[in-house]
Amino acid sequence: MSPFLLTRTLPADATDAALRADVLSGLTKQPKTLPPKWFYDARGSDLFEEITRLDEYYPTRAEREILIARAGEIAALSGARTLIELGSGSSEKTRHLLDALPALHTYVPVDVSESALAGAAEALLAERPGLSVHALVADFTHALELPESPGPRLVVFLGGTLGNLLPAERAEFLRSVRARLSPGDGLLLGTDLVKDEATLVAAYEDAAGVTAAFNKNVLAVVNRELGADFPLDDFAHVALWDPEHEWMEMRLRARRALTVKIRELDLVVQFEQGEELRTEISAKFRERRVREELAAAGLRLDQWWTDEAGRFALSLATAD
Repeated sequence: MSPFLLTRTLPADATDAALRADVLSGLTKQPKTLPPKWFYDARGSDLFEEITRLDEYYPTRAEREILIARAGEIAALSGARTLIELGSGSSEKTRHLLDALPALHTYVPVDVSESALAGAAEALLAERPGLSVHALVADFTHALELPESPGPRLVVFLGGTLGNLLPAERAEFLRSVRARLSPGDGLLLGTDLVKDEATLVAAYEDAAGVTAAFNKNVLAVVNRELGADFPLDDFAHVALWDPEHEWMEMRLRARRALTVKIRELDLVVQFEQGEELRTEISAKFRERRVREELAAAGLRLDQWWTDEAGRFALSLATAD
């Protein structure tokens, strides 16, 4: 077997079709919404990398702290011979796990970006020539066809990305993951934790304005890809804590009444002054809720680790 295989499960036009569908659906309902996955073109990815280095943005540092401290335990408990990472990107954080898994046979990174997968695989194989990498160009929020690989298998979903899904979407996603696991396989899940409002809001509204630029980038993507004319300067970045749902929301608020034309959809969208477009939710969790949501999907929470400050958690769950 070649040390690197790449399988594309997304049609070549899937990204364009999904963007069109999301924009048409999200901007023709009330309240208006756009999914956060459209932040991440090349500029958006660069902005997010900058966000992870900000003093206010703790999740990336907190999760890395846990991975460094607990990688050996995770490896011993999972016994994984195949590591499957959903939304792998550059695979940077995963290296801590790869280094701790001496019996690992296959790494399966899953991402929508073929270039990110190829770049990460090239770097990993240069460091670990004995590793087999089978990359999947796929959208992990849809049904995945995983390649044949030796068990036990460990699915890794880091970064707190689970929190970007609404509760019903989270339930469906976790059921989908469980359906692709055999008894004894595991899921390593990263979740940001409920904490004081000031800390949460600061993480999404940094003083340097990087998150504001990241938020507005979704409009730049729609402008470029669908011929829209969103005036970015006429939208203000908003970050709010919703204590009822225990999630952060990012929104864009129209500074004045606006008419936006989206040429490729033949769509005209009206915004009233002060009207808000929701671009992201980021749910924050408590251990009990994580345990309950995993159990509802047929997964048993076995281990729960947090960083020293108790800001972020990694949980290891096993398929019953």
